[in-house]
Amino acid sequence: MSDLTRAEMEAFWAEWLDVNREAERSGDWRVMAEMYAQDATYGWMYAPDEHFMAVGRDQIRDWAIGIEMDGLDGWHYDYQCAVMDEQKGMVVGFWKQKSGITDDATGQEYEILGIGGSWFGIERQGPGPDEGLVRIAWQRDWFDMPSTAHTFMEIIKADKAPDTLLKRMSVAGHGVPGHYHYKDMPSTVWPPPVEAGEYITEAATEAQA
Repeated sequence: MSDLTRAEMEAFWAEWLDVNREAERSGDWRVMAEMYAQDATYGWMYAPDEHFMAVGRDQIRDWAIGIEMDGLDGWHYDYQCAVMDEQKGMVVGFWKQKSGITDDATGQEYEILGIGGSWFGIERQGPGPDEGLVRIAWQRDWFDMPSTAHTFMEIIKADKAPDTLLKRMSVAGHGVPGHYHYKDMPSTVWPPPVEAGEYITEAATEAQA
């Protein structure tokens, strides 16, 4: 169980939101890297056999919030709701993914439909340069990939896609840093402590096992 208090979790979350706002304002998401533990893992799924996974703060900075976010200038990921559990040291945040690009037909921003979100494990750091600091130990994201592809194509068809976005759309496939076949992933799809069974709330019956 977590040793963090509710107040510590809430303070960390407020800081996280502030850093997100700065990243969206500047267009440089790398400013978020220091919020992660040195050995943190961060992943999501593109397809059943194409997963993204960054291991360690440097890979998170260079790959997850570097290569993967480059070209998404003006995009914003506004948290609609967050659920916090200080006993488990977890936060689940649900966000809408909007482009900052206006659809002339509707006057609204192009938006990726479906529910997107991030699941965080928050921990106090042990011995080392970050000792005592509260940091993200792991993060797993989910989003609606078919809707993402549809929205990107609608922006292109409307001739609204800047060159930076077109370049970002070419960042795909297993040759991109951090993109793995399922069997080759350096960390688990489910967060490591969850995959290890530390938080099981409903075990399979003998017939299901």
